[in-house]
Amino acid sequence: MRRLVMWDVDYTLLRGGGVAGRAWKLAFTEITGLEWRATPVFGGRTDMDICIEVFAAHGVTDCTPERFFVRYVDHVIKTQHEFGEQGALMPGVRAVLDRLGDDPGVVQTLVTGNIPEVARAKVAAFDLTDAFDAEVGGYGTDDSVRATLVRRSLERAEAKYGERFAPVVVGDTVHDVVAALANGALAVGVATGSTKMADLVLAGAHAVLPDLSDVDATVRILTT
Repeated sequence: MRRLVMWDVDYTLLRGGGVAGRAWKLAFTEITGLEWRATPVFGGRTDMDICIEVFAAHGVTDCTPERFFVRYVDHVIKTQHEFGEQGALMPGVRAVLDRLGDDPGVVQTLVTGNIPEVARAKVAAFDLTDAFDAEVGGYGTDDSVRATLVRRSLERAEAKYGERFAPVVVGDTVHDVVAALANGALAVGVATGSTKMADLVLAGAHAVLPDLSDVDATVRILTT
């Protein structure tokens, strides 16, 4: 059985330098006419979930997430070059992706709280697009619950390739670990975000790494 390696984006593969956050706030102010006054916790959550919280915190009742996302994507596309200029890849990422890309027993995709257009912009800024079969990914428009994103991705991959996969989730937050476990996936935590290694272990991760700089060890965990 081949492995479907589902990569979280933010603080697992890369950090975006705050570009998406600025686009989010600008789009919100433009579409609602309200001053931004409540910043939620973004890490590990879906854009759908965050959008619902932001609307509620600002008393917005006449705007849908779908309508907001159109304006948000417009601003991200205008400034997407800044991801590469102000952000950075996490240690070892490119080497690990390349190694897995050479393995016929692995399909790599994205399972991220980002909506698809923003996820694409972020990985494209670092020339990572070809590493992933983005068509079978799970995204922040699929559902507000992150575990559903993992399930949707697995369903899409099995439908496209006509085979069953052993799912592997790689992420930097407890949300990633919980979503993996809810779907019977191998949960691999990386402490490259704000979540400590100990907290990823306590959440039930099968393996926890400080980062991906030990390429051999990382590939071994993800493939065996």
